[in-house]
Amino acid sequence: MATLELYSKGASVWVPDPDEVWVSAQLLHDYRPGEKQLLLQLSNGNEVHYPVGSPSDLPPLGNPDILEGENDLTALSFLHEPAVLHNLRVRFLDYNNIYTYCGIVLVAINPYDQLPIYGEEVIDAYSGQDMTDMEPHIFSVAEEAYRTMTREEKNQSIIISGESGSGKTVSAKFTMRYFAVVGGAAQQTSVEERVLASNPIMESIGNAKTTRNDNSSRFGKYIEIGFGTNGDIIGANMRTYLLEKSRVVFQVNSGYMWIFLFCTLVPKFEILQLNVLQSVHECCLLICVF
Repeated sequence: MATLELYSKGASVWVPDPDEVWVSAQLLHDYRPGEKQLLLQLSNGNEVHYPVGSPSDLPPLGNPDILEGENDLTALSFLHEPAVLHNLRVRFLDYNNIYTYCGIVLVAINPYDQLPIYGEEVIDAYSGQDMTDMEPHIFSVAEEAYRTMTREEKNQSIIISGESGSGKTVSAKFTMRYFAVVGGAAQQTSVEERVLASNPIMESIGNAKTTRNDNSSRFGKYIEIGFGTNGDIIGANMRTYLLEKSRVVFQVNSGYMWIFLFCTLVPKFEILQLNVLQSVHECCLLICVF
């Protein structure tokens, strides 16, 4: 918790709101230990009394204006729910940016629209670059995993998680597209196409409608992409898992699922197909969704 001295006149705080979830407010006087309420002025000009039973009930403090729209949440002075939500909102609405870092974690907001930020020119811009040198992007995470795999010859994994309809499958698709381009399969991105081509077949017998997704997948996917010693894609393998059997029969409104990407460097294979990865002797790349 922030020190009590920070709750002085003019300090910015966040208070709960039934419609906006959180709204910004400003302290109109210093807080003194033992006081049972704060006098606040909301952003719309209204004054309210905020009850304080103990110091632990004090509202979360707001961040300085200079940190508004930071591309890394860990750079915020105060990291809590309203600060995270506000920063993501500012980046999405004001900066038209759906990606934000939280340390090594990439937070993505589903825009429910096609964005022109996944072309080969963007892939080329992120290829070979450090995460800290570029704006947050799914390609930056993919590049970090790919570069670490080829440099250290160790298996790498990327976990994509979120609730139904949050865009996990699309994020996995763009990640595979990145690997296909930098891994030498840019002509037809055959690995990406072959893996994703299995989705309609699997989902036709196991999808369900949720409150946020009319076509929510009921299958987890574990996708392994193999790379040769030169960093080129040489094969892939996918396994599926049935999730939440109840949702195949009737509707349930929520649920988080996960996508795992696992990068591996493997020996040379003669052909590129989905079932060539029978064994891994060195290292490899793998995507698992469940």
